[in-house]
Amino acid sequence: MNIIKLKTVVVLFILLNIFSCSKDEINLDNLNETIYLRHRQADMPAHVHGNASDKTFLIYLHGGPGGLGLEARINTMITEVEENNAVVYFDQRGSGNAQGNYSEEDMNIDAMAEDVLALVKVLRTRYGSDIKFFLMGASWGGALGPATLLKGQENFLGWIDIAGAHSPKDLYYEYPIRLMEKANEQIALGNSIPHWEGVLELIQNVNPIYNEEDGSNMNGKAHESEGVLADDLVINKPQKVDENGEEITFVARNNGEVGLILTQKGLWRDLSFTDDLPNITIPSLVLWGKHDLVVPTKFAQEAFDHLGSTHKELFIFERSGHSPLESEPDLFAEKVIAFINEYR
Repeated sequence: MNIIKLKTVVVLFILLNIFSCSKDEINLDNLNETIYLRHRQADMPAHVHGNASDKTFLIYLHGGPGGLGLEARINTMITEVEENNAVVYFDQRGSGNAQGNYSEEDMNIDAMAEDVLALVKVLRTRYGSDIKFFLMGASWGGALGPATLLKGQENFLGWIDIAGAHSPKDLYYEYPIRLMEKANEQIALGNSIPHWEGVLELIQNVNPIYNEEDGSNMNGKAHESEGVLADDLVINKPQKVDENGEEITFVARNNGEVGLILTQKGLWRDLSFTDDLPNITIPSLVLWGKHDLVVPTKFAQEAFDHLGSTHKELFIFERSGHSPLESEPDLFAEKVIAFINEYR
């Protein structure tokens, strides 16, 4: 048997074993299992953990494109959020440990949003038609989240936006502004001056018209600069630990090809949901780090202002960059749990 066929058999075997169990056999108080969604020729794992005793599930959409669902199963997501409700860590099409025989034609944000809605159906089949959902997206997940909600927000009780890139095309033009601002601020404070002088030199040579290479360089410099901010104690040093407090890493099968494909299709040049956000009317929580350089804080206020919900909140983490979950995990869990409990 060749490798491709073996993988298919394994996936089908897992699916058959999962769905052969009756709902009465599922311990909703302590879920710890992986299910697989097959949709449009893609096989995508969803890792389900936590307490679903009141049938509340939080679906997490990772960053990237090309990230990993389990990237967020760290810190207080494990020790606090999963105690409050079940969390579904989903590997998107072409990302993490997803597999399948889909074509590049099926690699687009519309298909990926439909994947999330298909996941909702699978979870209802598994855990009951009466289960409730919240949706949470981080970074790139903040683009996929709106795409999903615009197709089916009636499936969700609330939306949690964590430093979400709801308008990828505008990042290119905001990076020079935000990076220059932060560089001048840190140079004035005497922090890591050679690094920030290098940042200024980089942005001075950026093409004012969208250029893929310049965009990639600025994104990379934004990530690097947040590391410098942590070293200089401007933000809390990010941590990724398991329930025992031990450092944790994850292994992914995919190597980021999905990001390249979407980039070639104009993701960073053309995509924006800013004008569509007023059509999202479910309760919404917008969470952002004050020192976020990867998706600058301009987009936090923009998301809050444009979302159509009458029940919405914007919260800025004073000691965080792009990932409040890693830099201020206790406060992060507090905000997420309070929101879910208010609208569940």
